[in-house]
Amino acid sequence: MDKRLIVTAAPHVKSANTTQKIMLYVILALMPSLVAANIVFGFRSTIVVGVAVAACVAFEYLFKVITKQKQSIGDLSAVVTGILFAYNLPVSAPIWLVILGSFIAIVVAKQLFGGLGKNFANPALVARLVLFVSFAAAMTHWPAPYYYKEVDMVTTATPLLLLTKDPAALPSLMDMFLGVRGGCLGETSVLALLIGGVFLLWKKVISPIIPVTYIATVALLLWIAGANVPYHVMGGGLFLGAIFMATDYVTTPSTKKGMFIFGLGCGILTVVIRLYGSYVEGVSFSIVLMNLLTPLIDQYTRTKPLGGGK
Repeated sequence: MDKRLIVTAAPHVKSANTTQKIMLYVILALMPSLVAANIVFGFRSTIVVGVAVAACVAFEYLFKVITKQKQSIGDLSAVVTGILFAYNLPVSAPIWLVILGSFIAIVVAKQLFGGLGKNFANPALVARLVLFVSFAAAMTHWPAPYYYKEVDMVTTATPLLLLTKDPAALPSLMDMFLGVRGGCLGETSVLALLIGGVFLLWKKVISPIIPVTYIATVALLLWIAGANVPYHVMGGGLFLGAIFMATDYVTTPSTKKGMFIFGLGCGILTVVIRLYGSYVEGVSFSIVLMNLLTPLIDQYTRTKPLGGGK
């Protein structure tokens, strides 16, 4: 038997998880929200998601062919980006808009910066923000859930807008929790998002530090400000952003202290935008802004190597 001591460079910790396996877990965790979206908004939810996924995969494939790089669609990251991007759209989004956003997410925000692991911000959120600024009308058209269509209502406002315009028209807290309200197709059901979040925690795909810190910071600051905490917390895309996008491996800090700072920053920015900005939401802007600060956060929270210098 060879008993020689073999010295190799770090890292020394090995894991059975691969990028493909992690992405598959994320896809599974996102499925309860798709089921909820189909129940609340109808089968067009699946059409929007399907188009976004197909477009994202196609754009990544074509980019690799054109640039003569090794194919990467097998890691399923493009599928995850497609689902998350679609979840940030109203169910009424035109198909051409879905395809355009997929191009921005995959080609502009991801591949032009070097591909998976090198993008500066979450690609799905970058695409959402570009479309929001460029096509505000299409991005803020909220079809009413089937529940409200019984009273001949075709469109509705999001709870965050109703808080400022017509509080008496707010849905019940149970409807807010289940997702029977206006909003992007993947963000409305808190129950479905929590099911997916618990699954990711169980599989140890994500850490609870960022989601818990983010949501708790928003709730605490809103309570101090005297705002309607339950509707603010369950309204908008706070749970979708905190669980599935603020936990992105590439664009968020890798240290525990850094994760706490990231979640805290996201929470503060979200509350500031919601209470003092001209936009009733704030999750997408907050996460992308904190994504830009991730390298700096990592630099100042990185663990000092044992025996290392300053």
